[in-house]
Amino acid sequence: MEHFIKPFVDRISDDLGEKLLRDNYTENLWEMYSTTKKVTPQLVVETSMRAERRTPISRPFGSPYKFSDWDKLLFNPVHLKRLPTPTNTKIITKTVIGPAVENPLEIEIPIIIAGMSYGGALSKKCKIALAKASKIAKTATNSGEAPLIMEEREAADKFILQYNRGGWAEEIDDLSKADMIEIQLGQGAQAGAPMRTPASQIDSEMRTIFKLDKGEDAVIHSRLPNVNSSNDFINLVNDLHAKLTVPIGLKIAATHYLEEELEIAVQAGIDFIAIDGVTAGTHGGPTILQDDMGLPTLPALVRTVEFLEEKGVKDKVSIIAGGGLITPGHFLKALALGADAVYTGTAALLALAHTEGLKATPWEPPTSLLLHSGRLKDELDVDKASNYLANFLKSSIAEMKLAVKAMGKEDFKELNRDDLCSIDKELAERIGIDWVYN
Repeated sequence: MEHFIKPFVDRISDDLGEKLLRDNYTENLWEMYSTTKKVTPQLVVETSMRAERRTPISRPFGSPYKFSDWDKLLFNPVHLKRLPTPTNTKIITKTVIGPAVENPLEIEIPIIIAGMSYGGALSKKCKIALAKASKIAKTATNSGEAPLIMEEREAADKFILQYNRGGWAEEIDDLSKADMIEIQLGQGAQAGAPMRTPASQIDSEMRTIFKLDKGEDAVIHSRLPNVNSSNDFINLVNDLHAKLTVPIGLKIAATHYLEEELEIAVQAGIDFIAIDGVTAGTHGGPTILQDDMGLPTLPALVRTVEFLEEKGVKDKVSIIAGGGLITPGHFLKALALGADAVYTGTAALLALAHTEGLKATPWEPPTSLLLHSGRLKDELDVDKASNYLANFLKSSIAEMKLAVKAMGKEDFKELNRDDLCSIDKELAERIGIDWVYN
């Protein structure tokens, strides 16, 4: 066999080598390598997708680019300046969102399941699994831009309902079942752009839940229904406060107009702000919105904290940071910079899939078990998936507790900028933390 194979392989490699070394670039296969050094393989494929479809292409899980410099921030452990926390000390992780209202959201850990919608994004089984995981981990889950689904609500302990641009969660009967209301004006991976799920992708169950006529698309508008000015938004917040005793907050995509947006939100009397950076995930969205619009999570969080501190309302208006936060280090750094809690979406789905994803691979991506449009969505084991995600959340908190002990603290809320330094001098100066060479 070796006698026949070696000459065959040798001849092929020689022919290929000659072509690579002698052909002009316009006829040379090496041209593709040269091109992908300038234009990445991802952009080559996405360019071809545009050539094929004539419509905006929809990329899952958000932008592949890393805009936030979390890896340039480091925690400051202590030894003698302040002793590390004793080994058996219980670290307090509890957080309260909207402390000024009658019934604030109280959760045992500051990691919350981000808003990911049923139908336009995830399957019902996936949403129920997220809700069950949040209950096991003693945190909250978020409805996303969808109607209230009672199976999801019943599976969760603490539940955040989005008052959304689709107009699907406006009835007081639905709103009164939530532990917190999040007015969704936009998100990091899609800003405030309108989105549409075609009727051809809507099955009978989704049509019933969304109360759509046969042949009707599910549309997320660029604006909330009946909110066409800042005064309309202020009136909406006042109206919700008059009817409900839970926190009423705002979710927006991080924008360079951040302080102007927050000024109106504070005037309206919001109880929390969910700031979503451009690195946020999504079930699918146009690449221009993911790659080229909005602010990274890190500067957006810093500016939000500074604004609320300058206004003297930081103790009344809670901050939830989201967008590209994946690791325990990301979560804890956001808390040290002033966030009261963080949202996690992409990491939550990755943890949820875990070995369940093996049901799909290698012929389908793991998302085929999670998305409403996924071919294998009915095969997701809700109990297994929810336990995987709960394990991820518990593991993350355990790591965060170790870091807090190494810094000589006993409560996540004790963290502040003094617990951080940066390897980047300009970043350190802007955030107000030490540079590592100081």
